[in-house]
Order: sequence, then structure tokens, then C-alpha cells
Amino acid sequence: MTIREFHLDIPQADLDDLRERLSRTRYPVQTPGAGPERGMTVAELRELAEYWATGYDWRAHEARLNAHPQYVTEIDGQDVHFLHVRSPEPDATPLVLTHGWPGSVVEFLDMIGPLTDPRAHGGDPADAFHLVIPSVPGFGFSAPLTSSGWTLNRIARAWAALMAGLGYERYGAQGGDWGSGISRELGLIDPEHVIGVHVNYLMTFPSGDVGDFGEDDQERLAKLEEFTGDRGGYMAIQSTRPQTLGFGLADSPVGQLAWIAEKFRDWTDRPVDRDRLLTNVMLYWLTNTADSAAQIYWEFAHAWSMPQPSPTPLGVAVFPHDIVLPIRKLAEQMDKVVHWTEFATGGHFAALEEPELLVGDVRAFFRGLR
Repeated sequence: MTIREFHLDIPQADLDDLRERLSRTRYPVQTPGAGPERGMTVAELRELAEYWATGYDWRAHEARLNAHPQYVTEIDGQDVHFLHVRSPEPDATPLVLTHGWPGSVVEFLDMIGPLTDPRAHGGDPADAFHLVIPSVPGFGFSAPLTSSGWTLNRIARAWAALMAGLGYERYGAQGGDWGSGISRELGLIDPEHVIGVHVNYLMTFPSGDVGDFGEDDQERLAKLEEFTGDRGGYMAIQSTRPQTLGFGLADSPVGQLAWIAEKFRDWTDRPVDRDRLLTNVMLYWLTNTADSAAQIYWEFAHAWSMPQPSPTPLGVAVFPHDIVLPIRKLAEQMDKVVHWTEFATGGHFAALEEPELLVGDVRAFFRGLR
């Protein structure tokens, strides 16, 4: 495996073009009486876009990303970008962290220090990890796509190849959103090397009578139904016509911002720092990957089959304001669930909303598997 060093250095012309486009934004006319239940409002998006154009400093956040070692390698014909942050602790456990949509490697920035160097963050050095944080093919700097067919299974196989290429024979996996599915798939296809999988998002589906489910589980089923219905419009579009959507998002930065910011508004327990949100949006805008990132929905929808039982130990962190909440009895039908934590705060973007809680849960899960 040939690994090339990677350093972010976005041309100033690209940043100037972004600001010029933002200055020419044509906003829709707000329908009287239409609130956030219909999507982003003009007022909230205009305020965020104006800050993006006049107050946000990309170079500061570019420098923060560049503070961590980054690389690119080719796997299965596709360039894969990844952060590789080794712990100062020699016996640290390798761990691959995987983001989802509409996220990126930016989600994990607040977790890197505590996970790699717990000694310096008030933790036990025995809980240290060597971190590998890849950009999913089609996302960010793992683009452009060189082929179609990047299913969760294929991505997991790429991750297994990456970890082997880095010399890691025993490692863990962690993820949320699509990163959850990829991590679980990794434990399924590489159980000889994956010691455990930790997720902070898990969809569980009933397959029969749910009459014996308790009140809490019934509420979770209702939330799943709401997500697949009223709140799943973006998923239906990206699963069926991602290319058509991509034209608007590739041409309009405010369109791209609205498409992502709505999810950060609706799927969180409390607002995410707007600079971090905009840095995440920037990775989509600067790399022109709205279309290629959405392809993961198409691939999943057209390759879907019933999930297979996994022998790899699974840990689940449940944050109450996530878009769906898993039901443990259903999870245990398919996975070897050995760790389950229900938190009182947090939502879908747990690494951004509650990094300390997520770090603590990851440490606790892998502590018994090292």
C-alpha cells in the first residue's frame, strides 16, 4: 500500500468564489405562516449564510485540521483520505472512526485528544487509542468517485485493507449514522481482527407482533415510523435521484448549506457550534461532493438485503434526541450486544454535541476487550 502525505491548502480563488456566490444569493419568498416544520426558514438561513460570508474564517479551521497527520492511499481503485493520529502510549488499541451523512471527519476533532492521549486529559493511559479516521468514499477528500458500487460492505472491506496496510492486526471500530452500518459490517467481514464495534446510532426493525413491547419501546417504534415517513424526505430523494439534486447543491452554496443545516437543527439536542457546522459544510462545498456523498443512499437502497448476524461484540450508546432510538431486544436478535448505555442528553451528532460522554462510553466498552 502506497500512502501519500496530505496537507489541506485550499486555493484562495476558491474562497473568493464562495464569498462572491454568497453575495449574490437569491432567497425564496417565505410563505406566511410556514415555520421550521416545513424546512429551513429564510430568516434562520440568511443569518447563518451572512455569518459564513463575513465572519467565518476557513483558514483557522483548515489549520486545525492540518494539525493532525493526514494521508491519502488508493484502495480498490479509489483514493481514500484519512487522519492517522497515533497515541503516545505504545500499547494503545487501534480504532477506526467512521462518519456518516451529512457529516465528515470534522465531527471527531474534539475526540482526538482524549482518545489518543487520555493521560493528558485526566484519563487512564490504559484507555488510549491509535486513531484512523477515514473520509468515506465520495465524501470530502476521498473524491471524486472512480466507480459506482460503494456499498457498506465494499467500504468495510476497504477499511479492513486500510487497517491491515497500516500494520494493525487487532483493532476496534466506532461510528454513527452510516459510520454505524460500516463499522458493523467491518465486524462482520473481519471478525478475526476486529475486537469490537461501538456505535452511537442503530436502527432496529420489528419482524412480527409488537404487542408485548413496553411503553418505551412502543414510543421508539413510533419515532422510527415518523423518521421513515415525515422526516425521511431527504433519504427518499438521495436514494432515488441523487444526481438531479446534485446540480443545485453543486452550484449554490446556500442551497448546500440549507440541505445540511436543516439536519443539524432537527437532529440535535442543542445547537452545534456554528463554526464547526460551517467547517463541515465547507468540506462538501470545496470538494464538490454533494452528489457523490449522496450516492451512498442509492447504493444502500439498491443493494439492501436482510442483515446477517454478527459474532463481533457490539456496544451501543443511545442519545435520546437521535432521529431513531434502538430497541435492545431487537438488537440482541442480530448482534452480540455486550454494552448498552442510555444517556440523558445528546442527539444524532454525538461526537459534536457530547464528545465527553461519547469518549467515556467508547473507553468503557473497549476496556473489557483489549
